[in-house]
Amino acid sequence: MIRPARTDDAAALEDVLTRTYEGTWQPQMAPEKYRYFLDSGKIPQYVAERGALFHVCEVDGRVAGMVDWEKNFIWALHVHPDLQRRGVGAALLALAESGMRAAGYADACLETDTFNTQSRAFYGKHGYAEVDTYPDEEWDSGFTTVLLVKPLAD
Repeated sequence: MIRPARTDDAAALEDVLTRTYEGTWQPQMAPEKYRYFLDSGKIPQYVAERGALFHVCEVDGRVAGMVDWEKNFIWALHVHPDLQRRGVGAALLALAESGMRAAGYADACLETDTFNTQSRAFYGKHGYAEVDTYPDEEWDSGFTTVLLVKPLAD
């Protein structure tokens, strides 16, 4: 079931984000740098600032994943590691793309990291092309960001 996020989803959303970062960013960072990232409060701050705009997917009554998009840009799509490979990400992505298409956008855009092969493969499977790379300045991670774009024509 996909629905708009509610205020009482905050802890579950923070958990989904934290768990996905554990599987992607943590192995790429020095332990002290990852600890600094967690202690920075960026995850709860993000949920507090944009959480009301999220859509969540529930599996068996549990928040399994979330998507956050604005205009034609997907800010985040995360699926709890325990609930991946069940179609949650594909369903959330389809919802975001449908919303963008309905708003009149010709394409969808998002960013991921060069080392995130799982994310890159997922988006590639769903028709996204990698069109640019540049330093990750938003998170000050030292990583390289990949820009992906997909035409939204019916």
